[in-house]
Amino acid sequence: MFNRYPVPHLPIIGETFCGVLPETLRHRVEEDIKRSRFITTLGRAPDRAAARRFIEAVRREFPDATHNCWAYATGRPGDTADIGQSDDGEPHGTAGRPMLDQILRGGVGELVAVTTRYFGGIKLGTGGLTRAYRGGVSLALEGLPVIEKTVPARLTVCVGYERVNRLYRLLPEFQAAAVREDFGENAVFELELPADRLDACREALTQATDGGAIFIE
Repeated sequence: MFNRYPVPHLPIIGETFCGVLPETLRHRVEEDIKRSRFITTLGRAPDRAAARRFIEAVRREFPDATHNCWAYATGRPGDTADIGQSDDGEPHGTAGRPMLDQILRGGVGELVAVTTRYFGGIKLGTGGLTRAYRGGVSLALEGLPVIEKTVPARLTVCVGYERVNRLYRLLPEFQAAAVREDFGENAVFELELPADRLDACREALTQATDGGAIFIE
């Protein structure tokens, strides 16, 4: 028997906090659907390697299962930059994708889900499978204990090559890191920094580049 708690509303992209699981927590729910046993296990996945480790650990826990289907999204809630999913032998599109869709809509970041199925002898059909796998993640999310995590602000700026060194010199002052760099006709940087330093960093970049910095929304 699992206690159910509503997932609290927490700010998502562009705000200061998002909801994530505690790092060491595994959250699990179980359902019986037409004699098939569905066990959905959720865990924290701050990156792809952590998601893969979690998936393999659940597979080792249930080595005799008919299927161990999975999905993960390692970023902020709703972020599709680093996602993955697998039907693990179920009909294409009936397991991993519905699980991933539910993760992306669930309002929780850095999340991995594995749904283990023990076949009970009655086929569910593609629609029944889709509902079962989506529903397992949905049920698990209902009782999910989450914590707040600081989400760095993001700032994308374009500068001419003659001003790149000025930008680099400013980053430490604002605890900023360049998470993406694109050197084309101009240099484009995607920066991450504390949200409370964003406005000051923008102003400093404008001054340091003599007004040449272009900020991309």
